[in-house]
Amino acid sequence: MRVPLSWLKDYVDIAILPNELARKLTFAGLEVEELEYIGLPKHEGAQLEAKVSGLEWDRDTIVVGDVIQVNPHPNADRLVLLELDDGQKINTVLTGAPNLFCYKGQGLLAEPLKVAYAKEGSLIYDGSKSGQQLIELKPARIRGVVSDSMVCSEKELGISDEHEGIIIFDDGAPVAGTPLADYIGDVVFDITITPNMARNANIIGVAREIAALTGVTLREPSYDVIMDGHSINGKVSIEIREPDLNRRFTAILLQDVTIAPSPYWMQLRLRLAGMRPISNIVDVTNYVMLEMGQPLHAFDYDVLVRRSLGTPTIITRLPERGERVTTLDGVQREPDKFTILVTDTSGVLSIGGIMGGRDSEVSDATRNVLLEAASWNFINIRRSVQAQQLQSSEAGYRFSRGVHPEIAARSNCRAAELMRVLSGGIVCQGIVDEYPLPMDRLEIALPVSEVERYLGITIPKAEIIGILEALEFQVDDRGLALDITVPEHRLDIGEGVVGVADLVEEIARVYGFERLPETQIADTTPPQRNNPLVEGEERIRDLLVNIGLQEVINYRLTSPAREHLTRMKDDGSYVTLANPITPERVVMRHSLLASVLESVESNARFHDRLALYEIGSVYLLQGDSKLPSEPRRLVIVMTGPREDISWTSVDAKLMDFFDLKGVVDEMLTGLHIEGVEYTPAQHPSFHPGRCASVGTHEQPSLYGILGELHPMVREAYKLPQHAVIAADIDLEELFASMPSVYTTRGLSRYPAIVEDIALIVEDSLPAARVEALIRKTGGRQLITAQLFDVYRGSQVGDGRKSIAYRLTYQSDVKTLTDRDVAILRKKIVSRLEGELGAELREGK
Repeated sequence: MRVPLSWLKDYVDIAILPNELARKLTFAGLEVEELEYIGLPKHEGAQLEAKVSGLEWDRDTIVVGDVIQVNPHPNADRLVLLELDDGQKINTVLTGAPNLFCYKGQGLLAEPLKVAYAKEGSLIYDGSKSGQQLIELKPARIRGVVSDSMVCSEKELGISDEHEGIIIFDDGAPVAGTPLADYIGDVVFDITITPNMARNANIIGVAREIAALTGVTLREPSYDVIMDGHSINGKVSIEIREPDLNRRFTAILLQDVTIAPSPYWMQLRLRLAGMRPISNIVDVTNYVMLEMGQPLHAFDYDVLVRRSLGTPTIITRLPERGERVTTLDGVQREPDKFTILVTDTSGVLSIGGIMGGRDSEVSDATRNVLLEAASWNFINIRRSVQAQQLQSSEAGYRFSRGVHPEIAARSNCRAAELMRVLSGGIVCQGIVDEYPLPMDRLEIALPVSEVERYLGITIPKAEIIGILEALEFQVDDRGLALDITVPEHRLDIGEGVVGVADLVEEIARVYGFERLPETQIADTTPPQRNNPLVEGEERIRDLLVNIGLQEVINYRLTSPAREHLTRMKDDGSYVTLANPITPERVVMRHSLLASVLESVESNARFHDRLALYEIGSVYLLQGDSKLPSEPRRLVIVMTGPREDISWTSVDAKLMDFFDLKGVVDEMLTGLHIEGVEYTPAQHPSFHPGRCASVGTHEQPSLYGILGELHPMVREAYKLPQHAVIAADIDLEELFASMPSVYTTRGLSRYPAIVEDIALIVEDSLPAARVEALIRKTGGRQLITAQLFDVYRGSQVGDGRKSIAYRLTYQSDVKTLTDRDVAILRKKIVSRLEGELGAELREGK
């Protein structure tokens, strides 16, 4: 937001230099990014990091001039010769400014034209070239006439990019020869308005902060309006159908206005603030919006009368099917079903709180103006701004951050009086004010001791009261506590405990954060408690990264259409956002798998090998509860070659189910979770026959599922044609199974004995059951049992398979003999034969 210093001085006395003021504002939360000096000498320093720019005008050579006569150029139709008084002498000045041609050949002017005049030697910007290129005025012969000075446009003086005509000041400009810097020299503060400072998106808001920071009094403008016209009763009515979306709507009628350019002082302020002047009526609405933070809109009243065939009724409501409106930017828009509209009995007039409609806008033919100032639901406005892509709307910017309805009526009166003065119109008596849902003033009890407890220092109570009153809080001193009544413009102050914290922050902000000393904590250090969930997640991250996977973090917002690509059944009960940031992100996700597959889809074009994982929450509605459950999930997705390409790598095989199973095994081992079994499973997201659940013998799918993605899912996400393997793990169950204490086994000093056994079993028998029985029978002396071969063929018979295990025996107390191992081996084989029908394969 651009804030001219001269405008601030209308409401608050400022005795410090601009750079020092910028430092105070920045430390108080209004970050000044740039100081643009308009004609004045620059001041730097004061520990200010803001950019400093602008053109300084020489006080002797750039002055106010009086044009007393405009004569034609003898050799050029598009040039004129001015007789100009610079306060010392009469000069002949050559110019091609089109806004002077109407005075050509009139002889001596009845009243001199006050202009900005640059003498020979002045440094100004070249108005004929793009950007800001400095030039020095020197004598030059143009069409037979010598010119060594010039009358200036705003671009040549660095005020704006306007260069079509020269500056013509208002009648009250100072006498010729006055240094221009003394008249319109200024400093513009470019301030970043953060969301918590939205109340200061106006000149008075910034002036209020300055008054509190410097200890002076704020002077608000007059809200009195001279109403000499007939009564407004019977000339317009207002109907509010959605009070939750439109708390207040006010209207004032001006008659017999004359549409004309605004006076230069208003145009200059608007341009310095970054807005383009249009006409006296429209400029006033923008001026008061910048001044007070209340957007307004002016309707052509006669258009409303013609549309309504009589007395107009202004209606605020939601759209009807098929309604459209052409807004002031020339775009025809179809309002969303939640967008509040301003209408009459004939149709839509404007999008409430965001942008007016072209059909009823003020034009050069306007003679009667209906001026509106209203209050709108900021959440609804924010949602509508996003849906209609109207982020550039100045009104939408302010209403989407909150404007209190109490400001509407006095802003309307302020604007009506300015319009009366600048347009010569007559204001009808009375104001139409519909206020169906008034807002109560917030009251907060602030214990004085809380200020010291929060800040760690003692601030005298009188100073606390002074700071709050300077910010326009009403304070009732009750001794140990202060009863605070929050002013209407402070919508950012919360209730209860939150409100107390907000008030303490305000005290600290104005007192000066830089004045708060470093202190040692006086309270007892809170007890330290572990957070098993966070520690568990970090342990999993460490394990997976060490294995070679890369973590991704995705948006938790998605759309049902994207999630349905995984083919998982869904009842549609999503947590839906009231104000989505984009149509692709309207609900909270149900599936972490869909999120990770989006990352794989985005990166598969650039990388052949991907091994990604994500840890995060999904959001599931639960009964009548307003809040969803948020279970934590882990998803792993892998695809591509088993190894990255390398001059040492000769294995170009693609990753498959068993690569993923190995990753999950390694993770479970690192978490010391035992008794895990893999069971064949069916899942709509996974390839039939290439999918397994992960769990225990009692609960086969306790921990989740893993396998190769279903080809239809792979194609839906535009993934490579080779296998994509994924695991979806329930972290809640995983953490519940993690032991808080586990036993480690030391390394034995005695040698190990390794032998292989091959068994013939039924083809349908899972190898996991065989391995579990081997380990159970072998006891502590069986260190490992590793499957290394599976064979099916005629040598073992139909419906059967041969599985071979490498067994490692080792004792902690002695060296095992061949006889010891033979006994264990016989015990294992006997049990496998008895319980599983296994047959020892020897010589087959």
